Amino acid sequence: MKFLLAALLFTLSATQAFADNGVVTLAAQQNVAETMDKLESIVRAEKFQVFSRVDFQELAAANKGTVKPSQLLIFGKGGILPSLLPAAPVSAIDLPFKILVWEDENGKTWLSYNNGDYLKVRHDISGKDDIMKRIQTIMESLSGKVLN
Repeated sequence: MKFLLAALLFTLSATQAFADNGVVTLAAQQNVAETMDKLESIVRAEKFQVFSRVDFQELAAANKGTVKPSQLLIFGKGGILPSLLPAAPVSAIDLPFKILVWEDENGKTWLSYNNGDYLKVRHDISGKDDIMKRIQTIMESLSGKVLN
C-alpha cells in the first residue's frame, strides 16, 4: 500500500512538472555566474556549439533597469534537426537547446530547461519518440554534470 501511495505521489508530481509549461527546474549549489560557467564548459567539452550566452542582468542594466541574475545558454550540434524539422518545422522555435540559470527572490540559484515530452506535445510530434528521448537524455545528462 505504501508503495502504491508513493508511486501515485511520484506520478502526480511528474504530471505537475509537465503541466507547469514543460519546464524542468533543478536547484543549483553555486551562484548564477559560476553555474553558467560550469555549464558552458561542459557543453563545449561535449562538442556542442555555443551560439550565445545571454546575461539578462547585463541587458537590463544597459537599459537602466535591474533584474536578478539570470543567464541563458543557447547551444546545439544540429544532429536532431534532419530527423525532426521535416516532420515538425515549427519545433525550430524551441531549438537549438537552451538552458536557463537564474536566481529567485530568496537568492537561490536554479537551472531550467524544456522537457522533451513537453516539446512532443507542444508541437504535436508523432513517430519521433527516439528523438524526443534523445533531447531529454541530453538535457538530463548536461544538467546532472553541472549540478554534481
